[in-house]
Amino acid sequence: MIYLLYVILAITVILFSIKAADYVDLIDKKTNVSGAFIGGVMLAAVTSLPELFTSISGALILNNPELVLGNILGSNIFNLATLSAIVILFIKGFVQSQISKSHTKTILFVIIINIILFIPVYFSKDFNIFNVSIVSILILVLYFTSLKFMATNDIDADEEDKGECKLTLKQIFTRFILVSIGLVIASVFITYVTDIISVKLNLAASLSGALFLGIATSLPEVTSCVALAKKAKFNLVVGNIIGSNIFNLFIISIIDLLYVSASLYITNHSQTKILLLFGFIATVLIAILLIIKNSNKKLKIVYLVLSLAIILIYIAYLILSL
Repeated sequence: MIYLLYVILAITVILFSIKAADYVDLIDKKTNVSGAFIGGVMLAAVTSLPELFTSISGALILNNPELVLGNILGSNIFNLATLSAIVILFIKGFVQSQISKSHTKTILFVIIINIILFIPVYFSKDFNIFNVSIVSILILVLYFTSLKFMATNDIDADEEDKGECKLTLKQIFTRFILVSIGLVIASVFITYVTDIISVKLNLAASLSGALFLGIATSLPEVTSCVALAKKAKFNLVVGNIIGSNIFNLFIISIIDLLYVSASLYITNHSQTKILLLFGFIATVLIAILLIIKNSNKKLKIVYLVLSLAIILIYIAYLILSL
């Protein structure tokens, strides 16, 4: 029964997230905001709402910080595996598409944040200023610095399909808020169900967070990205994944500020350390892929090899963690 409830809640999260993403897409059609910002900030924030509220519930309500790290880091590596799968499935369209250079700059910030996380996670050292973790401060600074790169638009404007929409901006925002509320409620409930499942299966909290929460809360990114890929909007696809990942890391810093019991970053679970390492490697490979793509080189075989390597890295993590 509990597993059926998990599936129902996961489907609910997906449906609400898809609808919320649709309204964000309508905002894109109603405004002149750059596609990079729409995909990297607005759409990313929408599809990352499950990670935000499940993390809040996991740390502040369930008092289980390991669940937070597993959720966020698991979501990030799953997102990268999703992007890799989309590149493989839609390789022809990806090769011919234009990808904003701002996404490459953003993922470099993700790499830096991952390097910073190695210190407390691997060496159990966290430094505080007035009871505030320096790691959290650095993540906040890096996140807000990355936003200015997302706001730039360096691809041809005619790639964006503005289309027509009969709804007014007020109507779109109203519906977006209502859908987001439903998404929040479903996200909180799926946190409780995941905690119950982890106890029943005797799984480590970090693995449970990465396997159940990480995948369930990443399904909105999967669904929205596949829909965008079918429309050949790969700039929005990449922006959604990269933006979601850095937003997820931003979530970790916020939860750490709110979780006053202990440092969120210090862990004794090997699964979390493996997850951080494998996620870092996958992020570096995606960065290499985007750097090559920005050089306007149509190296299909290189994109396929890098994407396949990232998927294998995710599978290897799951195998090593069981």
